Amino acid sequence: MDRMASSMKQVPNPLPKVLSRRGVGAGMEAAERESFERTQTVSVNKAINTQEVAVKEKHARTCILGTHHEKGAQTFWSVVNRLPLSSNAMLCWKFCHVFHKLLRDGHPNVLKDSLRYKNELSDMSRMWGHLSEGYGQLCSVYLKLLRTRMEYHTKNPRFPGNLQMSDRQLDEAGESDVNNFFQLTVEMFDYLECELNLFQTVFNSLDMSRSVSVTTAGQCRLAPLIQVILDCSHLYDYTVKLLFKLHSCLPADTLQGHRDRFMEQFTKLKDLFQRSSNLQYFKRLIQIPQLPENPPNFLRASALSEHISPVVVIPAEVSSPDSEPVLEKDDLMDMDASQQNLFDNKFDDIFGSSSSSDPFNFNNQNGVNKDEKDHLIERLYREISGLTGQLDSVKTESQRAMLQLKGRVSELEAELAEQRHLGRQATDDCEFLRTELEELKRQREDTEKAQRSLTEIERKAQANEQRYSKLKEKYSELVQNHADLLRKNAEVTKQVSLARQAQADLEREKKELADSFAHVNDQAQRKTQEQQDVLENLKQELATSRQELQALHSSLESSARSEAKWLAQISELEKDQGGLLTAAAQREEELSALRDQLDSTQLKLASAQEAMHQQVKAQRETLLTATRKAAEREIQEALGQLEEPAIISCAGSTDHLLSKVKSVFSCLEQLEKNRSRYLACPEDIGDLLHSVTLLAHLTSDTIIQGSTTSLRAPPEPADSLTEACRQCGREALAYLSSLEEGAMERADGTGLRNCLNRIKAIGEELLPRGLDIKQEELGDLVDKEMAATSAAIEAATTRIEEILSKSRAGDTGVKLEVNERILGSCTSLMQAIKVLVVASKDLQKEIVESGRGTASPKEFYAKNSRWTEGLISASKAVGWGATIMVDAADLVVQGKGKFEELMVCSHEIAASTAQLVAGSKVKANKDSLNLTQLQQASRGVNQATAAVVASTISGKSQIEETDSMDFSSMTLTQIKRQEMDSQVRVLELENDLQKERQKLGELRKKHYELAGVAEGWEEGTEASPSTVQEAIPEKE
Repeated sequence: MDRMASSMKQVPNPLPKVLSRRGVGAGMEAAERESFERTQTVSVNKAINTQEVAVKEKHARTCILGTHHEKGAQTFWSVVNRLPLSSNAMLCWKFCHVFHKLLRDGHPNVLKDSLRYKNELSDMSRMWGHLSEGYGQLCSVYLKLLRTRMEYHTKNPRFPGNLQMSDRQLDEAGESDVNNFFQLTVEMFDYLECELNLFQTVFNSLDMSRSVSVTTAGQCRLAPLIQVILDCSHLYDYTVKLLFKLHSCLPADTLQGHRDRFMEQFTKLKDLFQRSSNLQYFKRLIQIPQLPENPPNFLRASALSEHISPVVVIPAEVSSPDSEPVLEKDDLMDMDASQQNLFDNKFDDIFGSSSSSDPFNFNNQNGVNKDEKDHLIERLYREISGLTGQLDSVKTESQRAMLQLKGRVSELEAELAEQRHLGRQATDDCEFLRTELEELKRQREDTEKAQRSLTEIERKAQANEQRYSKLKEKYSELVQNHADLLRKNAEVTKQVSLARQAQADLEREKKELADSFAHVNDQAQRKTQEQQDVLENLKQELATSRQELQALHSSLESSARSEAKWLAQISELEKDQGGLLTAAAQREEELSALRDQLDSTQLKLASAQEAMHQQVKAQRETLLTATRKAAEREIQEALGQLEEPAIISCAGSTDHLLSKVKSVFSCLEQLEKNRSRYLACPEDIGDLLHSVTLLAHLTSDTIIQGSTTSLRAPPEPADSLTEACRQCGREALAYLSSLEEGAMERADGTGLRNCLNRIKAIGEELLPRGLDIKQEELGDLVDKEMAATSAAIEAATTRIEEILSKSRAGDTGVKLEVNERILGSCTSLMQAIKVLVVASKDLQKEIVESGRGTASPKEFYAKNSRWTEGLISASKAVGWGATIMVDAADLVVQGKGKFEELMVCSHEIAASTAQLVAGSKVKANKDSLNLTQLQQASRGVNQATAAVVASTISGKSQIEETDSMDFSSMTLTQIKRQEMDSQVRVLELENDLQKERQKLGELRKKHYELAGVAEGWEEGTEASPSTVQEAIPEKE
């Protein structure tokens, strides 16, 4: 008996736990927050995954509801920031889809929480834009659309996320200012253009020859277009309405650009809507509207009534079989309690609930432990009293809330009475205004009467004038009467003028009163309408308060019913007390057995976790070792390729080598950061592996590029560069070998950085020093020099015409004929050079467009800097030659110059144009039409040069014939002396000619050397301009 009593004392009382289970709700806030974050994390990870399937609607809906629950998107971004969006295009594409849904249907604070990540989205868009296949371009265009959407809603906060607005709200967004409407239309055009770009890019990436809309891959790409279709329908509607409003305020010519842009977007949107409506995937999810055949005519204001807003219809969603039910914590608690009661009922059904029929009820048999039973009953009574106190407090709170609601109702009734009073005041004001209007009408009638009396006075004045004319014959007798009549006439006239002035004042006051009455009437109508709106709102609030009061009454009734229910349960518990004690003893035994099982299970689980941890650690070490070995093999292969014939036959660029070195420096810094992150958190190994692989790839590229660059360098720098590349490879292998699991903390990349700095220094020494121009300015400099060359040629042509006109005015005979022939041939040469420069520009544009790929023209010129510098030098030479030739022609016409200078200038121009043709021909396609035109223009320049030389020689001979010497008057001695002087002059000229030829050869040699250093001409790489200039004198 003592052992039974002690076992009964050890049994805890389960009844208070059941009764107080609902009382722990105050400590559930932290658990609810944790559960919410866990649910959101699971939903975001399920929605944004690497599988090429469309995002499930239930996961996206959970994310949207989460933003409304927390009134923001902090949880969403905290989960997304842990996803590798920059390395996986599928994850980035699904992230864009989910983020687009949140911006449309999520809480308004989603936009505010997302603005801090706008720059990261832009960087990611530029990064994915470098990929031309797969989801790279799609992600780039989609991220640009999201950034544009965020900027648009930031500038225009009146527009909601789903873009649904009434016409009145659209007018309020522009604030009734035509400038705001104009800017808003431009921003809508930009927004719609980004939407259409995504639409077109998705369609271009699909193979429309197959049924792509029924495949999972096709649906993955088409799913985001549903949001795009919804946005496009609203933007198209608002754009049409805004354009009609702008055309009603501004001239049609001012809006020509808006109309052209709208026509382009209308054609694209109509075509895309038509193609989308034919896809099976959209037919079961959305009803796409059809745009009209012809665009709206904005020049006709009545066409606005013909405009029909496109409406997108989304059928009612059918509950999908894969929807996951989400249970709240209270539901789980209710299920737990119901299961406990069900278990107790089953226990009572099996073993019986009556204490008298229990053979093990020792309390009833022997009367032992009565005190414990009494203590239990007293504790139950205390808990009942505590629950009663809680119920009283709940009732008190309910009464307080009811009193507050009644106070609120009374306040609303007082406000309603005040609004009614204001309404009566407005009515009284209207009555007062009506009275004033009637008074004005009476004044108007009086004015009409005064006007009639004025008419009568005028009629009497006319009668007096007639009487005065009749009495004019009796003037001498009736002088006094006539004077009286004159005074009366003056008074009448004064009265007439006063009456007319009074009539004008009355008309003006009448108009002012009519305007003020209309203004006051409008104000009264608006005020009445506003008061009616306020009254309706107050009525709605009053109805809501009454509903809340009814709900409070119902809650009080439910509290009373629950109190009665608790009392009934307490009575039942008192009846079943004996059975519960026996069941508690049996459950204690079961609990001990379950605890033993739990301990053994925990031991097994701990051992399994330890084994799993060791296995994961071994896998990380294996993966790191394999990646490191693969990187070492790649660098060893690069070192082995240094002496291969395939590398020896190549030639690299110093600029490209320096860019590679810069990339290796950046990658090495990123690797150091990822190594520190891995040491802090061993689970984060993905970035470290990526950095190791990238470092090996970039280092091998740098080694090979350094070897190819050394082939174009002088011997000593070439040997130094090759040795530096070998040392860089060895240091990279040493650094990678130090990245093993045990020695990663001691890894040091100082040696590798020193080698890279050495390669960079050698590469900078190999850069050409001829032009002190930044590579970013080369593209602009090419255009400037070509434009300057064209301007120089135009100026030379104009100046030649001026010289010709002066010669015609001052010269005659043979000299005029020679001047006209020479200047005409110079003009033809300038025209031929002009045609050649235009053909060269067209060919250069074709070369840049075909060779730059996705790069800009400036980047193409910077990449091919030596070729660009050759073009700049050639264009400068052409412009300089044209200017010098015009100066020489001017001097020849004036008789101060030499014909030989003109011939030399023409040869120099021909050589410069040949250099320009050779430089343009290097990178041109052999079958290019522009190249053929350039060659034809070059032949035309050669012919024009030959014509200049021929006309110069002919003119010179013609001038010399006119100036022939006359020896008829000279004696023999004089002729002999002249002959000796001529022979001496011939010898001197021959000696001077030989010296000048040697000087010319040295000057050309030095010129070619300086041009080679400045412009980086290499033998065997490009057609050197020096070779072109050497070939031209040989032909001449």
